[in-house]
Amino acid sequence: MQVTAAAIPGAYWTWREQSVYYVRAGCRHPQRPPLLLVHGFGGSTDHWRKNLAGLKDDFEVWAIDLLGFGRSAKPDWQYSGDLWREQLHDFITGAIGQPAVLAGNSLGGYASLCVAAQYPDAAGLVLLNSAGPFTSDRPAASPSPWRTALKKAIQSALLQEWLSFLLFQHTRRRSVIRKTLEKVYLDKSAVTDLLVEDIYRPSCDAGAAKVFASVFKSPQGEKIDVLLDRLTCPLLMLWGEADPWMNARERGAKFKQYYPQLTEYYLKAGHCPHDELPEQVNSAIRSWVLSAVTPGLPG
Repeated sequence: MQVTAAAIPGAYWTWREQSVYYVRAGCRHPQRPPLLLVHGFGGSTDHWRKNLAGLKDDFEVWAIDLLGFGRSAKPDWQYSGDLWREQLHDFITGAIGQPAVLAGNSLGGYASLCVAAQYPDAAGLVLLNSAGPFTSDRPAASPSPWRTALKKAIQSALLQEWLSFLLFQHTRRRSVIRKTLEKVYLDKSAVTDLLVEDIYRPSCDAGAAKVFASVFKSPQGEKIDVLLDRLTCPLLMLWGEADPWMNARERGAKFKQYYPQLTEYYLKAGHCPHDELPEQVNSAIRSWVLSAVTPGLPG
């Protein structure tokens, strides 16, 4: 049975003179950390509505729109993991007011890992099909010269504003959004009109095209293995093992190699398990926080 939930009304927080949208649900519990949910590329707080509804009775739950996405402002800035790391850090310290369990999907997972590894803001970390490179993510053999030249040509072309704008106009079409989601969701019935609209709507905002273009110019962030070496909080990995964008089992083994004390579950879902299997994800997060994170909190 799928969880259905209306969007919870949100509010705005000002960060670096920019408007940042967030949602808060549930009540603060003295002996339980708050949760902060962080969406992936193209997503927003709307992508967590099933999890907000399912977790708010047990936790104070927050969700945030990263700068450049959702209902947050879309200034003409250079977007990177470092920028979103600073945004999340400042939101935890300035708005939430105490260490939180960060839960991030895809790009949001990488940004959450950056926060947890570099600041004492994380009481725990939940990564769902998290993005980001490992140091060892290099081809075993050198690519052929023509492949190297082709890759450089594509990268150079995408840096052209007019071409990235055309690509943005194509990818933001509702029909293309739906086809993309149907490729990365194992359960096609979870790809609803509402989900498509949640992703389409922010693409109409002023500045959205430049945010999209900025991705191709973004400097590569810190490697995951380096971040894991700095991590000290409990880590839960939730993998949608049918994700066509990444080999979940292979990536899971790498995370386990560098952070063997983690807890992990593999789910029959695609790239966004929290939206496909919300009951399973909510249950896993709830049980893990209460058993692995809460006992370590100061009384």
